[in-house]
Amino acid sequence: MDVDEVRHWDARAVETSVEIVSHVTGGDLQRATPCAQWTLGELLAHMTVQHLGFAAAAAGDGPDLSHWRPYASANPVAAYRAAADTVVEAFARDGVGERQFWLPEISTEFPFPAATAVGFHFLDYAVHSWDVARALELDFAPETGMVAAVLPIARRVPDGADRLREGAAFAPGSTAGADSADFDAVLSLLGRSPHWHPGYEPHRV
Repeated sequence: MDVDEVRHWDARAVETSVEIVSHVTGGDLQRATPCAQWTLGELLAHMTVQHLGFAAAAAGDGPDLSHWRPYASANPVAAYRAAADTVVEAFARDGVGERQFWLPEISTEFPFPAATAVGFHFLDYAVHSWDVARALELDFAPETGMVAAVLPIARRVPDGADRLREGAAFAPGSTAGADSADFDAVLSLLGRSPHWHPGYEPHRV
């Protein structure tokens, strides 16, 4: 997938996430999520700062973790919406498609080509949209084109022992449904259960 196509689908995933997050109220922030170590409020803080970190990377920021540290907000939904606007605007700027992105949470030794970095962001926000929707007990059915675009990225995420370490981004993948061509395959590949609901045995981010 070229950088323009992945930027298009990333913007759609971010837009979808904003629509879902808009349903969150203050009373929802302690809800469980498919990310076992995070409440919904903590997940939103993570999603917000990741937007800001990727926006900084798109602007040429080096391997500095200061832009990637979550912070508490008095209005998490408004903070999320503002951060979402920031990253979409940052990715859309002229010349960004030719840049190398430093993503210090992944590596401080080398940067990533723009298409790869935006692809990471796209995958995260397609899946985090589902995470928030499930925490709120809402349906989530991404458009067919988005699923077709994100599935090859999910299939390239390395599996194995690294997913068992503390703080790993994803739980070990499941073979159940992983060979299908729908969004459940994306979830299974990243160690989530498509059947998750509040009260279900939790999985990692």
